[in-house]
Amino acid sequence: KPGTDTGCNITRRASGQTSLRCGWTRDLEEPIKGAMQMTADSSAGAASHLSTDWHAIPWKTVNETVRRLQARIVQATKAGKWHKVQALQHLLTHSFSGKALAVRRVTENPGKNTPGVDKVLWKDPESKGMAIHQMQRRGYKALPLRRVYIPKSNGKKRPLGIPICLAYCISLSNGFGNGRRLDPRWGSRRALSIDLLYLST
Repeated sequence: KPGTDTGCNITRRASGQTSLRCGWTRDLEEPIKGAMQMTADSSAGAASHLSTDWHAIPWKTVNETVRRLQARIVQATKAGKWHKVQALQHLLTHSFSGKALAVRRVTENPGKNTPGVDKVLWKDPESKGMAIHQMQRRGYKALPLRRVYIPKSNGKKRPLGIPICLAYCISLSNGFGNGRRLDPRWGSRRALSIDLLYLST
């Protein structure tokens, strides 16, 4: 179902090495489903018309789901199972929990009142709930950064690029599965694999 977070449901490969179905996800799936609702719309799969009850999201479950998947990414990395690493990265960053947590962090950080070029801010629960379903990677094209200039002590100005909220959320959710952040021993080649993954999906 659209937006459902399975935690670790991945299509089994021929080798069977990346089959990641585990029992705990069945226990975590139901409370997350309870937060989901679809607004009246006849267009099947139209992400812009999907919404989530922001206040009904079980944040403890969401955080636990993200942490567990991150831990499994680190374990797979240490074991050198790179196909499993990429599968887990894809799962985490496309999951409901990964998207919801990214929206929450973006809308609660110090820059939450600074819009990008689209002038859009997610301040109310309804807009935050809809934002989760707007985080579709396929076909996504980022808007240009909003350029502002910050005065420096020497009288000059420093340029600063501000992304739109949606781009910021997608970038943040990418970071959830970025091995460089999860384990400092992970080299640049594997840390960049998440970005290559998004270019191909």
